[in-house]
Amino acid sequence: MMTNMKRISIQLFLALLAWGACPSSVQATHILPGQLPTRFDAHTVEVRPLVESTPRGGLPHFYQKLEQRQQEVSIAYFGGSITEQDGYRIHSRKFFQQQYPDTKINEINAAIGGTGSDLGVFRCWHDVLRHNPDLVIVEFAVNDYGMSVVNIRKQMEGIVRQVWRHDATTDILFVYTLTADHIKELQRGCMPRSASVMEEIADYYDIPSIHMGVEVTRLVGEDKLTMKAEREEATPRVSGDETGTDGTIPTNADGKIPFAKDGVHPYPDTGHALYLSAIRRSLPTIKAAGRLCPHSLPASMVPDCLEQVATVSFDDEWVRKTGPWKKNDATDAITKPFLKRCDDFFTFEPGAEVTFCFRGSKASIYDLLGPECAILSVTVDSQPVRMVPRFDGYCTYHRLALMYVCDNLDPSKVHRVGIKVTNQDVRKRDILFEHNKADYDNNPQKYAPTHAFAGNIFIVGELVEPDM
Repeated sequence: MMTNMKRISIQLFLALLAWGACPSSVQATHILPGQLPTRFDAHTVEVRPLVESTPRGGLPHFYQKLEQRQQEVSIAYFGGSITEQDGYRIHSRKFFQQQYPDTKINEINAAIGGTGSDLGVFRCWHDVLRHNPDLVIVEFAVNDYGMSVVNIRKQMEGIVRQVWRHDATTDILFVYTLTADHIKELQRGCMPRSASVMEEIADYYDIPSIHMGVEVTRLVGEDKLTMKAEREEATPRVSGDETGTDGTIPTNADGKIPFAKDGVHPYPDTGHALYLSAIRRSLPTIKAAGRLCPHSLPASMVPDCLEQVATVSFDDEWVRKTGPWKKNDATDAITKPFLKRCDDFFTFEPGAEVTFCFRGSKASIYDLLGPECAILSVTVDSQPVRMVPRFDGYCTYHRLALMYVCDNLDPSKVHRVGIKVTNQDVRKRDILFEHNKADYDNNPQKYAPTHAFAGNIFIVGELVEPDM
């Protein structure tokens, strides 16, 4: 275990890191719960100083159930590929189980790799709330890194408000991870922009948060950890006292901890073990915080946050489908693995067209990207046609995705959407990342078909009867 002196040294280091290195211009004033600053601008954010955890209103309902030895509780892990890994998600559930052996700790794995809060806000009901979790741990900062500030606000606030509309006693915890690309920013003592936006939302709704990468950043600075490294099989182990972590962490022959092969997705017993250490250090103060009363919902921070969202099936009578298409059965080899995330999937061939009308501001399609996928033409009202390829550099395999259709429309008006599968050449080999081109060369027939796979339609608003 870490000595008290070393704990104090780490805390002092982190304080200096947060308040000394980060420019004074980014020392953000915390938003009070339920109160926005007079000059609040939803399109901008003040970068937050880096801290490991902020307890705020704590997790009072979750801990009450554990302390009272409730028979079962459920934790929903809601995030991207880092959460989807068998890493901090597995470690933290086991940690809670060890701490509270009289209560069965259930896990709801609501993580989908390569996706952020833009999809999360739409799938919140299906993947999280219908399971009635007692705690929702939200991890989207890495995948939201390149999104606009205002969209992060709309999406993350929409998630919070959906959770508490469903059950005001469900607790929420924001967690932040990191990648190798974030290290310099973190070493300056600054939270990344996406996490800074989420911290403002956490302030406003009194939600605790943990940045699980602070200790990782310190170890990089002390040359004790390599963010991107191959994992060697024979790994000596160093004690927690030497690394500033709880327990022991394997190292490579050079004496450094290998964090991840790609600098993003941690090895379970190194990077994810460090993430667990951050959670373990943070939980005592989070547990001590807060008071037991239902979470309140003040006025939304942004009036058009994505709180009221609708999921529409392609089977709906007001969704018109023409041309070659089929509804896949439960044995379809491509879509079967994704049925736990979406109740139905459809395959559309070139020439197939889908049209629908809705009154609202935003529409998206829950679909798959993969080797066979085509270019779609999208029309919205009288706007110019957009060509949208459903293929990218990763597409040696199939994965769930969110296809943007339209946004920021007049919510009081009815809008008409048309989506058609084209036969245009996607030039797939050119699009694939360099390390994936060999798969194309060895299996060109795998990429030859031209299809579109879709699950359902997401809208902010309501579907209306077509005008045709």
